[in-house]
Amino acid sequence: MFLCNGHGEDTIACRVIEALHEMNPNVSQEVLPMVGDGKAFLKHVKNGWLAKIGPSTFLPSGGFSNQSFSGLVLDLKAGLLGSLWVQWTLTHRAAKEGKIIVAVGDLLPLLFAWASGANYFFIGTPKSDYTWASGPRSAVSDCYHRLKGTEWDPWEYWLMRSSRCKMVAVRDKITARGLRNHGVKALSLGNPMMDGISKRQCPDDFKRYRRLILLCGSRLPEAYQNFKKLLIAVQFVRIKSSIAVFVPLSSSAMRKKIALILMDLGFKSTYQSTGQNGISEIWKKNSLLILIGFNQFSCWAKWGEVGVANAGTATEQVVGLGIPCVSLPAKGHQFNFNFAKRQSRLLGGSVAIAKSYETLSKQVEFLLNSDFDREIIGLRGAQRMGPEGGSHSIALSISNHLSQGS
Repeated sequence: MFLCNGHGEDTIACRVIEALHEMNPNVSQEVLPMVGDGKAFLKHVKNGWLAKIGPSTFLPSGGFSNQSFSGLVLDLKAGLLGSLWVQWTLTHRAAKEGKIIVAVGDLLPLLFAWASGANYFFIGTPKSDYTWASGPRSAVSDCYHRLKGTEWDPWEYWLMRSSRCKMVAVRDKITARGLRNHGVKALSLGNPMMDGISKRQCPDDFKRYRRLILLCGSRLPEAYQNFKKLLIAVQFVRIKSSIAVFVPLSSSAMRKKIALILMDLGFKSTYQSTGQNGISEIWKKNSLLILIGFNQFSCWAKWGEVGVANAGTATEQVVGLGIPCVSLPAKGHQFNFNFAKRQSRLLGGSVAIAKSYETLSKQVEFLLNSDFDREIIGLRGAQRMGPEGGSHSIALSISNHLSQGS
C-alpha cells in the first residue's frame, strides 16, 4: 500500500507504482492519497490493476498546514482530524492484512507507516540538504540543519532506523550521505520527478516565437492568484520578438475562472478547440500569445525557453529539463517567499526570486537575451534534479526486498 501526502508526492508515487507494475504485474498494489483526490492514479484505477482507498480529502492549505498557522486553522475547520483518523484506521487495517507500506513524502506518512506495525519502505521526497548547504546561511534553521548535518529531524531519522523500515530512498546523494551519518541506510536511487516527461520538441509553428512556460500551481484558489500575478508580470517583458506563453493547467474545471482573468486583463480569445498539440484555447493581446491546455504539462514541459513559475513539483521538473525559471512569491499557503527561497536554494539558483512585476520581467528579458547564461543556469538546475530513471531504480529495490520476503 502506497501512502502519500500531497500532489507532488502523488506524482512520484504514481511513477514508482507504474514501474513496479511493469516489473511484476502480479504484485497487488493500492494507494491511499492523504491530500486531494488522487487524480494522478485515476487512469490505473480505471484499468483495474490499482486500487485507491480512503475518501478524497480536500484541505484548504493543499497539505501545507505545517507552513502556515492560518492554513492549519482552515484545515482543522475542514475536518483534518477526522480525515487523519480515517487514514490512520485504514493504514492499521492494511498492516493487519499483511500488506507492506510504501510511505512517500515526509514525517506524516512515515509516522503512519511506522505506527501501523507493518514493514515499510520510505521515499523521502521534499527534503534535500542542498537547501541549507548551498547559498548564504542566514536563517536560524540553516544553523540548526548544519548542526545536525541533515535537513531531516532527529525524530524522522529515528523512524527511518527502525528494523521494520526496509529501505529509505532520498532525492540526492548529499542528502543520503547526511542521513547515513545518523545511522540510516539511505540510498540515492535517482529522482522519480524526472520520469514520464515527453521528449517531444516544440512544434515548428511556435519556433518563431520566444517561448515561456507559465506554471501557476494546482492548488485552488491560490493557482488563480498566481496565474494573474505571473501574467501581469509577463506583460512587462520587452523584447523584439513576439512571445508565446504555454499554460498547462491541471484541470479543465479551471477554464471559466482563467477565461475571466484573461478577459479582465484585456486578452481576446482567438481559438477554442481540443485539437492539435493539446491546445484548447489561444488568447492574444498585442504581441503576446497565451496558449491554454489541460493536463498537458508532460507534453509541453520542454517547449519553454524560460519558466515563470509559482509551483512546487512542476517547477522542479522544468528546471530538471535545463530550463531556468523566475518566481513571484505571494502570500499563499504554499508558494510564499519562504517556500520560494527554499526552492531556489534547492535548485542552485536556477529559480530566481522576483519581488515585483518589473523585476520578474527584467529577469525574463535577461534570460531570453542571453543564450549562454540561460544554458549555464539551466545546466546547474538539471544537475541538482538528476537524470530520469529513478522510478525504475526505486521499484527494483522494492521488488528485490519483496522477493527476499522482507
